[in-house]
Amino acid sequence: MIKLPLIFIVGIIAGFINTNAGGGSLLTLPALIFMGLPSAIANGTNRIAILVGAISATRSFKSKGIFDWKFGLEIAIPALIGAIIGANIVISLPDKMFNLILSCVMVLVVIVILVNPRNRIKKTGGDLSKGRKIISAILFFFVGFYGGFIQAGVGFLIITTLAFTTRLSLVRINALKVFVVFIYTIFSLGVFVLKGKIDLPIGLTLAAGSAIGSHLGCNFAVTKGDKWIRVILIIAVIAMALKLAGVF
Repeated sequence: MIKLPLIFIVGIIAGFINTNAGGGSLLTLPALIFMGLPSAIANGTNRIAILVGAISATRSFKSKGIFDWKFGLEIAIPALIGAIIGANIVISLPDKMFNLILSCVMVLVVIVILVNPRNRIKKTGGDLSKGRKIISAILFFFVGFYGGFIQAGVGFLIITTLAFTTRLSLVRINALKVFVVFIYTIFSLGVFVLKGKIDLPIGLTLAAGSAIGSHLGCNFAVTKGDKWIRVILIIAVIAMALKLAGVF
């Protein structure tokens, strides 16, 4: 039986990691599966915490006045369409197949973490020409599909996409990232809710822990940075991926 205190602790760790390095869902999603939730329910339940976190982050960026609402909607709309399609496909997958796909995705995301696309982002400036906006909108349909399908590590995918298509500053990319995740998660979570594939108490517990972890992570980031968090995340994700794949 899944223990809510353990879920709460997992949420704290994930929130802490999200603030410092990103990729908290790479821990929460397999953790929910290991604790006994069927894969589809784990996939849906995990999105409750994601939505709560995205709402909080979106409000924070909005208060700082750095949102580009027009461009945000231009990429969020194709993303939510893709997310609805992805969620409807993944919800019917057998647990064994989903776990294998998740393990492969986790390894690929580790590679993205090592490459670190943030290094390619300019500190200032940006290019939002019409051509780049069109390319971004097309790519975000596939970003949304991935987010609706599996979600884990989507932040890295969004950062990489915007870094190479818009050359916006990291702060503007992060603002767009949380807004897009907020919009499409409403719809992808809705698919899981309609299919009865969520566990609300576990999801809310995970969200509460994540909120605390994010607060603690902010304080840690100021003095320590994300170097060691990134190393720990990579080791943990690889171990979980091997477990999901049935290696041990």
